[in-house]
Amino acid sequence: MALSIEPVLTLYDADRCPYCARVRIVLAEKGLEYETVVVDLDDRPAWIYAKNPLGRVPVLEEDAFVLPESAVIMEYLEERYPEPPLWPADPAERARGRLLVERFDAVSRPYYALRRGDQSATEELHERLNDLDSLLASRPYLTGLEFGLADAAYLPWILRAREALGVDVEPHAELSGWVARAGERPSVAAELELLAPR
Repeated sequence: MALSIEPVLTLYDADRCPYCARVRIVLAEKGLEYETVVVDLDDRPAWIYAKNPLGRVPVLEEDAFVLPESAVIMEYLEERYPEPPLWPADPAERARGRLLVERFDAVSRPYYALRRGDQSATEELHERLNDLDSLLASRPYLTGLEFGLADAAYLPWILRAREALGVDVEPHAELSGWVARAGERPSVAAELELLAPR
């Protein structure tokens, strides 16, 4: 009788990286066990370029299969480990969620500008938060009725904007409620713990 060996998932990770946080949230939501290899973003090891020619994390490795890029990793995990589902069953709802992930740069661009000290990006970031606030007025999660991949795609930046950059999300009532709802999930609570002052 042949023994079945479960594939080993390895995440090349950095705590402070929001792209890695996306993948950690999805792994936790799926209840998947994985090994972590911490990558020092200030002193990237040469071997990370063999895993991802851009030298960036996250990188997911499953046995001999190596995959970079957080949005692609999230989709891979959803297809490879379909339970629990993190996209809605309805094709139109899935497409809306994927469109949000595709247009994520609208939030990341002002976030990174603000992080670099460009205070003029504050207004643009709040405009993008208003856009998300409007979406959340008609549904509890960016993904739809249930927490999913679109939520995992945005939360790491919203949490870091609030916790590390001092961006006040309270004026965005729906967004603030979404952050609170998401924060009750163990996957997101773990990220909040990583961001807590030490």
